[in-house]
Amino acid sequence: MADLRWPRVLLKLSGEALAGERDFGWDPSTIRMVADEIKQVHQTEVEMAVVVGGGNIMRGALAAESGMDRVMADSLGMLATVQNALALQDALEKQDVTTRVQTAISMTDLAEPFIRRRAIRHLEKGRVVIFAAGTGNPFFSTDTAAVLRALEIKAGAVLKATNVDGIYDKDPRKSTDAQLFQSLDYSYCIERRLGVMDMTAFALCEENNLPIVVFKLTTPGNIRRVVCGEPIGTVVGRTR
Repeated sequence: MADLRWPRVLLKLSGEALAGERDFGWDPSTIRMVADEIKQVHQTEVEMAVVVGGGNIMRGALAAESGMDRVMADSLGMLATVQNALALQDALEKQDVTTRVQTAISMTDLAEPFIRRRAIRHLEKGRVVIFAAGTGNPFFSTDTAAVLRALEIKAGAVLKATNVDGIYDKDPRKSTDAQLFQSLDYSYCIERRLGVMDMTAFALCEENNLPIVVFKLTTPGNIRRVVCGEPIGTVVGRTR
């Protein structure tokens, strides 16, 4: 445990991450890859929780833009995260990683309700805990849910897995001279409204001094490298 940067972390996955190259739904090989990456971290004895989005099935904000009532749209989005959590649980348990899914909306035939003390006890027993259904409330993203859960379980950091290497000064897909930031202050991200997380999530991290590590998910071994202290991606925190 001495080489681990944090003894307990929360991994934030987008729903799109589970879709792979598909536009919708799940890509089985991608889910297996993600499960294998989480298993590598589990083998280091770091305690890991996961929050997964639902964008590969239903994005509440986009549904609302098409005319659906926002509260109803967000409710459907929260249910989509439950589907992703169960799919990830299945993939992890096929790799002999013991898991628990906890949901912010009660559905006891499928998962446990979110109970903070029970979640912490699962982590202490070496189980991966997957939090689903966001915060259970409309108008809050799964990024905000990830930060909230991380604070509740006293995680050392939020690991934000994305499709890029970290945060750049400009879009690296459009500019060959884009520079990767090794570290950033919360205020920089909030003032420039960087899209890697929503502003509520950034503000909640800043208020509680919870670091965020933004890194590329699809590079094999990256999650393990982050928790083991290697300089991967961009760390957002208090730099002054």
